[in-house]
Amino acid sequence: MEILITGCSGFIGFHLSKLLLNDGHKVFGYDGMTDYYDVNLKIKRLSILEKNQNFIFAKGMLEDQKKIDSFANKHQPEVIIHLAAQAGVRYSLENPRAYIETNINGTFNVMDIAKNLRVKHLLMASTSSVYGGNTDAPFLENSKADTQLTIYAATKKANESMAHSYSYLWGLPITIFRFFTVYGPWGRPDMALFKFVSAIYNDQPIDIYNNGKMDRDFTYVDDLVYGIKLLINTIPNVNQKNNFDEGDSHSKIAPYRIVNVGNSERINLLDFIDTIENILDKKAKRNYMPMQMGDVKSTWANTNLLKKLTGYCPKTNYKDGVQLFVEWYKEYYKK
Repeated sequence: MEILITGCSGFIGFHLSKLLLNDGHKVFGYDGMTDYYDVNLKIKRLSILEKNQNFIFAKGMLEDQKKIDSFANKHQPEVIIHLAAQAGVRYSLENPRAYIETNINGTFNVMDIAKNLRVKHLLMASTSSVYGGNTDAPFLENSKADTQLTIYAATKKANESMAHSYSYLWGLPITIFRFFTVYGPWGRPDMALFKFVSAIYNDQPIDIYNNGKMDRDFTYVDDLVYGIKLLINTIPNVNQKNNFDEGDSHSKIAPYRIVNVGNSERINLLDFIDTIENILDKKAKRNYMPMQMGDVKSTWANTNLLKKLTGYCPKTNYKDGVQLFVEWYKEYYKK
């Protein structure tokens, strides 16, 4: 297939692009290469992708409608996977306007392209953060999700709502996948695992919020992108609405579905840190902090729908995943 991936040089976009290229697909990558975190990391990821002759890249912002329209119209992709966004829950407290411009306006541009090109399938990234204050865990796709705690989460929920309207109005097949605390090699420096490993390795203190009384459904990046790959050909079809299993989040009126992609396991934050210490053979200098504004105490995915649709569930044990990240970190930074 010929697939357009926004955010191809980002953490998840890089891994997904690499996987699809290795499978023989043609990937049109679009990325703003912004300086939200170390651009050199993005440049290195991109250089790896560009070694494949089936990869074509364009640098541009989602908000630049003319540029992304021109790129998409030139290559006419069959499928669009929209991963690009202004990421980071905590940064959204400092610069909320960036999230409106990129995650709302930019996502609208991508949806409009998908509509105009009549792509076979538009797949869009969302986040477990949309569950917000919901305490009815594990989280189900059909659970109420109206209590977002940050502008980041609110923009992602808005994307889901906009996508449903486009799916209904234009008959555009759309799958939303909600990610749960993704980690792994080539991760972002603002992510917890990266920050913890870097600080512990370099004898710097780490901040532990809510005194460590937090749980996360840590999902290894290779598991995540494999799940996305399987969902590409799992295309929502409203004409099959009467055949949906109980628990399917498929809309009753549009070819639209939401799917959780997580490891379906709650890991306590302190156990996670203990694992990092054991792998590095170093003790962390722990700075226990109160709960940070916008954070949630726990995330936990119900992935029954993903398994029903694809026969697959993420399965990498977090201890194995942390080991793989540490090996990458040491190699990349020549430690």
